[in-house]
Amino acid sequence: MNVPEINIGMVGHIDHGKTTLLEALTGKWASTHSEELKRGITIRLGYAEMSIYKCPKGEYTNNAKCPAHKVKCKEIRRVSFIDAPGHETLMATMLSSASVIDAAILVIAANEKCPQPQTKEHLAALKVTGVKNIIIVQNKIDVVSEAEAKNSYKDIKEFVKGSIIEDAPVIPVSAQHNTNVNILIQAIQEFFKTPKRDLRKQPVMLVLRSFDVNKPGTEIKKLSGGVLGGILKQGELRKGDELIMLPGLKTEEGGRTAYKPIKTKAASIFYGSKQVSRAIPGGNFGVSTTLDPNLTKSDELAGSIICTPAYCPPVFTDELILKPELLQRVVGTEEELVQEELRINETLLINALTAKTVGVITKAGKKITLRLKLPICIEREERVAISRFINNKWRLIGSGVVQ
Repeated sequence: MNVPEINIGMVGHIDHGKTTLLEALTGKWASTHSEELKRGITIRLGYAEMSIYKCPKGEYTNNAKCPAHKVKCKEIRRVSFIDAPGHETLMATMLSSASVIDAAILVIAANEKCPQPQTKEHLAALKVTGVKNIIIVQNKIDVVSEAEAKNSYKDIKEFVKGSIIEDAPVIPVSAQHNTNVNILIQAIQEFFKTPKRDLRKQPVMLVLRSFDVNKPGTEIKKLSGGVLGGILKQGELRKGDELIMLPGLKTEEGGRTAYKPIKTKAASIFYGSKQVSRAIPGGNFGVSTTLDPNLTKSDELAGSIICTPAYCPPVFTDELILKPELLQRVVGTEEELVQEELRINETLLINALTAKTVGVITKAGKKITLRLKLPICIEREERVAISRFINNKWRLIGSGVVQ
């Protein structure tokens, strides 16, 4: 089967139409958690895939048959989307997604003042995590006048001036009415090139979700092993591979807390409902394992790293040294707060790939040393996002390079 070759993040302020746009592109409503449906916002990361087709007449579409010319189209590419929550209290989840995407669509509603707090915060998060390939969607053009749409466009261009997306295309769209979605698909094809992947590297998988797929009352002999969902950061993962999960399970040894690596096996690999023999970087996939499903229920293992016995990244259990790079101003607040220096004994929130932990600064300066509450598994020289507690909320303040 055709597997996704690139991960695209849907980011932006709450209620600007990210999930509706994703549905227009893929036909899937990504907010499926009961609390999400009740509140109308995305809490957990949502996933969906889309095939890009090209009509013989030259147009791009997400349909096997061209809606305009009623002719059969050729499938030329498959892409994967991750829908990140925009609500400010869920910023940590958004940062988790930023670590696993190759490109992003920044959704900005035409009927609200630009920029909104999370619009600024998400753009800063993309900068922190190194995502540079970005398309801006000016959504909800159906609910404003032509003059208001033009003024919104000017506000957007002023907002991105001097930023990493100053030259990014701005595409006016009505996701609700499927207007200009075909233009967006064409832009995705032309602007979002598939990164070069070195499949010879040892596999490293970032776990975003973990599940128990068994129905209540299933007989023990018929139970399926726990399922892990995520993406490959590098290499390729094959059915039958021996797997190691890090940091692992929390244990008590001699009165001290330790973390024991979890060993399992890739029983099967699947994209959506289709089983495959291997997974490669670029799309969200699932791995059915031999783990006790009780270990994987309710995202218990989300944030873990999967590797193989041939190579695993280091685990930082007690202490983490970072070389911080702070933003000039705090993002995500209505007022433009000037960034203060990091202080000894200050507690910071650290988003490391798909994991998060908090740490207390024990040494400050050009490099900072943190005493960690929870361990993280990450390569040295990898970048993490740093947030500090301001006005009763975690606010993104910059990034740090693991030393």
